[in-house]
Amino acid sequence: MASLKALRNRIASVKATRKITKAQQMVAASKFRRALDAAVAARPYAEKMGGVIASLAGGLKGNPGAPKLLAGTGKDDTHLLIVATSDRGLCGGFNTNIVRLAKHKIETLTGEGKKVLILCVGRKGRDQLRRQYGQLFVDTIEFTAVKRIGFTNAQDIGGRVLKMFDEGAFDVATIIYSRFKSVMTQIPTAQQLIPAPVEAAARATATVYEYEPDEQEILADLLPRNVIVLIFRALLENVAGEFGAKMTARDGATRNAGEVIDKLTLLYNRSRQAQITKELIEIISGAEAL
Repeated sequence: MASLKALRNRIASVKATRKITKAQQMVAASKFRRALDAAVAARPYAEKMGGVIASLAGGLKGNPGAPKLLAGTGKDDTHLLIVATSDRGLCGGFNTNIVRLAKHKIETLTGEGKKVLILCVGRKGRDQLRRQYGQLFVDTIEFTAVKRIGFTNAQDIGGRVLKMFDEGAFDVATIIYSRFKSVMTQIPTAQQLIPAPVEAAARATATVYEYEPDEQEILADLLPRNVIVLIFRALLENVAGEFGAKMTARDGATRNAGEVIDKLTLLYNRSRQAQITKELIEIISGAEAL
């Protein structure tokens, strides 16, 4: 059995840990609200843009003069997977769930004989994927020095993806991220970026508009912007999910620390009582011997 001093030290250590996890939970909660507001605000814009593109693309479907971002390269040989995770850990299974979906996607594509390229956004995705799929990496983009994700960050990623597509580096681009549902639930999601997912967007709107100038000219401007908007939305959803997961993980850690403190305190009191009883017995026995 541990000594009373060792038990006191362990109790003090766990109490200090509980203070840290509680403080981290409060910090995550304050950041979570701002991140959630940004993610929720981005959803209608991205969905409406998808609906507009679907309406515009309806008349160009099958047209050989359709923009390349809409029609694709005509092949399905090379896939670029943009795996978006967080740069920091301590957020439960948030990053692991995203990476699990990415691995499933990679295995499915390679099993079909496709070539896969990986662009990691966030260190945690890179750390989990590079041992097994390091040869497929294009690069890793980190936001460790960025306090708040902005549209310019999505523009940098989108610009790079669009440049690779123009150079013929891939045929299909998909971003894998975690869509925020609640503090307890984040849903790993694979969203196709290139070619533009017109069929999925078409179901979101049944309204038909007439456009000026013509559809092809408008799409030439909207399609690259749509890629950036979808990336931006994914980044915002990830940030909200990350802080939600951190809140949940730290709340669990705080409660677990409280349970450990209770158990250690009970053990300490029992050990102390046993020691006192032993000393009393020794005193009584010594007195009777005299």
